[in-house]
Amino acid sequence: MALENFDPDAAGDGARRLSEKPGARSNRRSAIIFEQLQRDIMLGDLAPNETILELELAQRFACSQSTIREALLQLQEEGLVHRMPHRGTHVADCRGDDARELILVRHDIECRGVTRVMERYDLRLKRKLTAEIEAMQAAAGDGDEYLLSLHDRSFHLQLYEAADLPSIRPILRRCLIHNHRYKILNSEPNRALRETADRHLAIIEALDSGDTTRAVEALSHHITTIVDLGPHIVAKPGVPG
Repeated sequence: MALENFDPDAAGDGARRLSEKPGARSNRRSAIIFEQLQRDIMLGDLAPNETILELELAQRFACSQSTIREALLQLQEEGLVHRMPHRGTHVADCRGDDARELILVRHDIECRGVTRVMERYDLRLKRKLTAEIEAMQAAAGDGDEYLLSLHDRSFHLQLYEAADLPSIRPILRRCLIHNHRYKILNSEPNRALRETADRHLAIIEALDSGDTTRAVEALSHHITTIVDLGPHIVAKPGVPG
């Protein structure tokens, strides 16, 4: 598929429009390619451990190999590909053991952070979070699982941004990406996308209550329970994982 077929305005945060300054066009092209390759990996169109050839991608996107390398470096930063000297680039594996550990890390980060979020929660933040839920609901209506995932991740990152812990946010971002990828690749076909979007409403209700304990419990329940998203990767208390 040629690059010109992509709509950068419809893509996620990795493909926002950039001004046409020297070098900006290359950056914009690599960002759009990054977004498409991320989609392919998240949805399994590029399978775990699959080899990625720069020349083939350059032909697919009608661009230079240097532009492809820029996109692959972004993917490497997200942990979605591994680039090894003399061995090429491979799609990262997607294992349950990794997913379990990442979701536990995510749970700790978000549930600890929400205490700080409650000190800064206001109408402006609520509007941002509500807009992300509405975008999730629209993506669910269109059956676009990847776009729903983008806005789902944005919801949690915007919420955590209010905790004002910028050094931790990139860790949460990686946890979210790999949690979502694992869930998507292991979920049943035609899963309930609208329910996936709507279950974020309980977090808003808990935040609105002003009760920190309730907010922590709502976020904890949201993270550790899966509604038609595939296998349970966090065990219930007293139950082996």
